[in-house]
Amino acid sequence: MATHRRTPAHYRGCLLAGAVGDALGAPVERLSLARIRAAFGPPGIAEPEPGPDGLARITDDTQMTLFTAEGLLRATTRRHERDAADTPVVVHNAYLRWLHTQGMPLPADAPVAPPFDGWIVHLPELNAPRGPGRTCLSALASGRRGSIEHPINESKGCGGIMRAAPVGLLAHDDVVFRLACETAALTHGHPSGYLAAGCLARIVHDLVHGASLDDAIAAARDELAPWPGADECLAAIDAAVDAARSGPPSADTVTRLGEGWVADEALGIAVYCALAAEGDLATGLRLAVNHSGDSDSTGAITGNILGAMLGEDAIPAGWLDRLELREPIARLAEDLFAAATEGPRVAEGEGWGVRYPGW
Repeated sequence: MATHRRTPAHYRGCLLAGAVGDALGAPVERLSLARIRAAFGPPGIAEPEPGPDGLARITDDTQMTLFTAEGLLRATTRRHERDAADTPVVVHNAYLRWLHTQGMPLPADAPVAPPFDGWIVHLPELNAPRGPGRTCLSALASGRRGSIEHPINESKGCGGIMRAAPVGLLAHDDVVFRLACETAALTHGHPSGYLAAGCLARIVHDLVHGASLDDAIAAARDELAPWPGADECLAAIDAAVDAARSGPPSADTVTRLGEGWVADEALGIAVYCALAAEGDLATGLRLAVNHSGDSDSTGAITGNILGAMLGEDAIPAGWLDRLELREPIARLAEDLFAAATEGPRVAEGEGWGVRYPGW
């Protein structure tokens, strides 16, 4: 099944293409397809729109993806230094730091408090509200930590899947699906809300290890099938695969798969767009955002999948040149690659580990 070894270019591709898809879809989120076409022409939005500073802006989807990556790296540091780490707890702490960047008060008994260590929490672009999801905000502000066994709510919104890709880049094969479910369940308690995240992480994991897209989707479906509450995500994957086989890609087909506000629909749209793209990342991202729904999230998830499969070079150079936070995103991707491949170079005063204190 494997055709190539994982490389830094595939890790960068996953996170950077996710951010590009997020930025491409942001200006048209919540717009009807008719309004998108009226504003940008019949093909819809085709290029990331630059802001006043000339850069295409990311949203909360990329913000939370970066904090997921940071949490995973901190957990890896803690495990190497102390031989123990509860990864969902450490990722939850990272999400609390993100909550603070959104101008929200931390829970009274929060295990983290400013001034924060680490480096991503101090990036100005991450200290600005970029349309944060209400479910994520309310769950994190509640003072509770959701889990699969003790759901924090009944939400199946896409806020769990849209941040799950880093789990696929770092976690081992035998835990990647469940760990992504656990990190999504911190804020989203419905099975579809966290199982979709498990599917995305497994697809990303297999792609960076050399699997074909078809095989990666099939493996994710196989792992999903035995889980309680899997019916909606299974149906979404099957509908997406059938749609990709049934005719040329179209916005009408995306519309039939849903709007992407809930996680199973977002997963189905991303799987369809990745398959329909036939190896062309720009085509896949344009298809993923030109619909009447959660365009930035479906663009981000599709970008994660295609970037993991095709690598950084598949992203149009002009899109990367005007992407906000391009260098920090690439740096986090490289640190995830180093953590996944180099092992415990964390206490030597060099290497990726010194950038991520283990808590």
